[in-house]
Amino acid sequence: MTGATIEPVNTFQQLAGVANVVMRPLISAPVVGRLLSKAITDITYVGRKSGRTFSIPVGYKRRGDQVTIGVAVPDRKGWWRNFYPDGGPISIRLDGVDRPGHAVAHRKGGSVHVSVQLDPAG
Repeated sequence: MTGATIEPVNTFQQLAGVANVVMRPLISAPVVGRLLSKAITDITYVGRKSGRTFSIPVGYKRRGDQVTIGVAVPDRKGWWRNFYPDGGPISIRLDGVDRPGHAVAHRKGGSVHVSVQLDPAG
């Protein structure tokens, strides 16, 4: 058999998928969503290799037009690699509005965070 091999989905990825399915509706819920959206939101990006569009919930901190997304257990997650080392376009939902920006992943030892510079006109 020739062609690409498909890696099996591990337990961590399955649990993360379930958590994402649970969190996404909560973020947009009327009462709970207002509280959660101060720390958790959706990002949307295009996969560097696949060209597919992905949306996932992430934890974040915002300071003006700069957003920082911490990546827990980065070696078990792949999404941040789309922004490492050169960065790329991203959309992040803030205050109910999708804001475009440029994201760059930074790795130091076992720690990874993604810095997003929001577009000023966005």
